[in-house]
Amino acid sequence: MRKSIGENALRCFGVLVMLTVAWRVRAEDAKTPYLNMAPLDQYLMERSAEIVLARSGAPSSISKDAEVMVLGKQGYEIADHGTNGFVCMVLRGWTGSFDDPVFWNPRSRGPACFNPAASRSYLQLILKKTELVMAGRSKDQMVETISAAISKKELPALEPGAMCFMMSKQGYLNDEAGHWHPHLMFFLPLGEAGTWGEGLPGSPVIDAKDEVARVTTFMVPVRMWSDGTADLPEKH
Repeated sequence: MRKSIGENALRCFGVLVMLTVAWRVRAEDAKTPYLNMAPLDQYLMERSAEIVLARSGAPSSISKDAEVMVLGKQGYEIADHGTNGFVCMVLRGWTGSFDDPVFWNPRSRGPACFNPAASRSYLQLILKKTELVMAGRSKDQMVETISAAISKKELPALEPGAMCFMMSKQGYLNDEAGHWHPHLMFFLPLGEAGTWGEGLPGSPVIDAKDEVARVTTFMVPVRMWSDGTADLPEKH
């Protein structure tokens, strides 16, 4: 009888341990639901739809004459040549920093239109990261390759005035913010942080640092979407 009670207690304890471990795993997954790259097809779009979405990143006065790039199975490729030096494209999660929790989120779609300075400099970083993703590189391998490329000056330095428009109402930046707010992004070296008054009370400037790429991105919300409609206050 005592042996039976002891065996039952051990079984109950084992079940409790397994349930605890399973709960912890689910909790960790909830914090970081996109741990690995999804099948490639989940990141791709129908070509004509992606062109339209890409151009929605900026007002048509800018995007109608911009070059458009779309994501293919080998990386980003030119879908439409432009004349004004701007490049419009739909960013995926991996185009952000390596520690971004939505790095592998297959739903992320960020329409952006880069000005000529950003197209010649910052955009090359995005294209390189995408090339590595398509080659099946791990995050650690990508970090090593990007860091080395920057140190060896294989990637161009940020040009003064590099920025982009992200003013699309149709974008989907992440599961929490959706399309967030229309905004402009300015790309500067890490050493520029603190010079824009970012994060201070009443300041509209938000910053995000990418230590690997050695870039600080300053985000400034604006009042209008690219289609000319107003960005209405969020309901609470």
